[in-house]
Amino acid sequence: MTAVRTAGEDVGAAANGGGAVGSHPVGRRRKRRLTSVTPWLFLAPALLLFVVFKYVPMAEGVRLSLFQVRPFLGDLFVGLDNYVRILGDDRFQAAIGRTFLLAAGQTLGSMLIGFALALLLEGHARSLWFVRSAVFLPVVAATAVIGEIWRLLYYPAPEGFVNTVLSFVGLGPVAFLDSPDSALWSVMAVGIWKGAPYDMVLILAGLAGIDRQQYEAAEIDGASTWHRIRYVTLPALRPVVTILLTLAAIRGLRTFTEVYVLTGGGPAGSTDVWMTRVFSVAFERNELGIASAGSVLLFLITFALTVTVQLYRRRKA
Repeated sequence: MTAVRTAGEDVGAAANGGGAVGSHPVGRRRKRRLTSVTPWLFLAPALLLFVVFKYVPMAEGVRLSLFQVRPFLGDLFVGLDNYVRILGDDRFQAAIGRTFLLAAGQTLGSMLIGFALALLLEGHARSLWFVRSAVFLPVVAATAVIGEIWRLLYYPAPEGFVNTVLSFVGLGPVAFLDSPDSALWSVMAVGIWKGAPYDMVLILAGLAGIDRQQYEAAEIDGASTWHRIRYVTLPALRPVVTILLTLAAIRGLRTFTEVYVLTGGGPAGSTDVWMTRVFSVAFERNELGIASAGSVLLFLITFALTVTVQLYRRRKA
């Protein structure tokens, strides 16, 4: 009897154990499901705010670009007429040309200076961390504040800082922001000064990933500094340069705050670029539909540029 009872108990225990084992996969699935959902629950508030304040206004801008906006009278659907009107506007066409010139100059200048700074500040010395942080300050500073500081530096009177230095060497004073011949170049210099540190950081990250043995092999072969940069550094940095080219070009195309603070699009429209023209059409002429069409066109250009670069990278990969 004892043996039978013990065997029965063993069988019952085995059955209970078997049931417990059988329930484990269900518990694991629930835990796995909860683990996968939890991060999204934490991200949900931020994602909701991002959608509300980013994508909803974008969708509204696309909608407005197809309408003649008439407050209190109701919007009138005009289709693509706003796009035709803004592309046929002489002032907007001139602004497009200045925008591409500004973007090209800022992109080339910031990448070259960023590359030079990265080569100078590459290394692991403790002192370099402080210098890198100091150089990076223009990136984290508010663009409006930077524009106001440079407006004071460019002050046209001989007492202005830059003109004081130029006068000291016999080259000043120069009407940086008050002359149609120099205003756009002065704004471009500010954009380069602000964008170069950002490019420097990305290039530094690319330099850190280059195998040091390649430099050692090139040095053993008698390669000069220029040849090491040309045949080792630049080919290794090609993916980084491709990304930088895209980001810097988009940054240049979307330039607004520097121009608005420094010159407001003047003098005589010499610094009136894409975004300042859109701003003027929207808030000075109160033609929100046409201004929205201009914004959508800029988005399409930046989107096409991004897709083109990504396709190029995949083809070269």
